[in-house]
Amino acid sequence: MDGIRELLEAARATGLTTGRFRGLLHIAIGRTISKPDGTKVSAGVTWRALAALLKALRYDPELGREAGADPDTLSPRDRERYWYSVIALAHVDSPEARAEAEKLIAPLKDAGFVVAPSATAPPAKSKLIAKEKPDNKSEKPEDKSPKKKKK
Repeated sequence: MDGIRELLEAARATGLTTGRFRGLLHIAIGRTISKPDGTKVSAGVTWRALAALLKALRYDPELGREAGADPDTLSPRDRERYWYSVIALAHVDSPEARAEAEKLIAPLKDAGFVVAPSATAPPAKSKLIAKEKPDNKSEKPEDKSPKKKKK
């Protein structure tokens, strides 16, 4: 959890949040993040944990607009609930969020974080050869007598 805090603080300090906030949410929730030396920082966090961090770091509520939320209609008093709603409205699993996340990988690497590629890419097609099924037509079907109904 401290690793995600470092990532969010570094992203805000370097100005990466503006214009790519949805991508940042996508990375924080669904990607593996590590340091350049290979030390794992995070394997992703839950929406609730991310909402609590955004509240604790006092992120600008206007960033919710970038994610597709209207700050005026969301809970203004409870910031954790506000950020949870923003994450829900951001569609962090959408192709747009993935595209924004891909644009953030290089700047985050410059900031000291290595982001793993998306795990949602379609799997490579397998070239397994299908085994031939034996022809069972010559065998007799099993005798299944109907069960008697109870009266």
